[in-house]
Amino acid sequence: MNVRLITSFGFAVLRLSTPLVFAALSAAICEKAGLFNMAAESMMLWGALVGVMISGVTHSALLGFLAAVAAGALTGMLIWVATVKGKADLMLAQIAINLASSGGTIFLLFVLTGEKSNSAVAIKSLALPKITIPGVASIPVVGQILSGHNILTYGAVAAAIILSIFVFRSGTGHHIRAVGENAHAAESVGISVPKIYFLTWTIAGALGGIGGAFMSMGYLTSFTKDMVAGRGYIGLCASSMVGGSPIGAMFCALIFGVADAVSNQLQLTNAPADLVLMMPYIVTIVVLVGLSVAKHQRAALRAKLKG
Repeated sequence: MNVRLITSFGFAVLRLSTPLVFAALSAAICEKAGLFNMAAESMMLWGALVGVMISGVTHSALLGFLAAVAAGALTGMLIWVATVKGKADLMLAQIAINLASSGGTIFLLFVLTGEKSNSAVAIKSLALPKITIPGVASIPVVGQILSGHNILTYGAVAAAIILSIFVFRSGTGHHIRAVGENAHAAESVGISVPKIYFLTWTIAGALGGIGGAFMSMGYLTSFTKDMVAGRGYIGLCASSMVGGSPIGAMFCALIFGVADAVSNQLQLTNAPADLVLMMPYIVTIVVLVGLSVAKHQRAALRAKLKG
């Protein structure tokens, strides 16, 4: 029984961490460019809705996935247009997009299907495939935890590695980090800051769209109202914890995945339901407060040593 609990819990942690990883990576690439991405929530919402719609219409999970990526990327491009071309305040623009997306996705769902909260009845969406890892699946306990996940769970690990290589090893990645360090200095040596911002928001949007595709084509096979449920903000927190490191953001997202899995387990007990549902967000607040305290303590220590 204990072994079964361990394997089911471990499996749940990886499954629940998947959208958080993509949200964290979306925030991480922006952080490296000196941007603050609090719109991963919108990117994921539009990716989730469009993925289901296109999958249902075309009867192709692949086309649904590609459409979700495109929807997320377009959301990122919209932020770029509003803030770079339109000179809108970055924070206000993202707040507006998040609020508009929350209602806009439901409005579009209603216009296209007549449903206001769930697409399951009107659209028969396809699910992205699950992968059994040869050799690993037969290993006791470990195989039951690591094998049999949705393809995007493994894709999240691959995305973190690829993004890390891109940011730290490629010429474009060096430009992104240069702009993040000092946009004016980067521009003085010929780096186009608007182009870097465009690329960064597009990549961030695509990653958010993939996270949304997992929510509606992996975790579920339908779109429901506000199904992202704050995961974009938790991903932002995970990225901030490690200064935008893609690999670090992935592991931090796993921490929040553990909190989410514990919350799910507690729902099977007599614990107060509302308190249980709050757990992932309570953990987020505690972590942020802890990081802030640690940061101030380090700053005070450095000041004391200098004095």
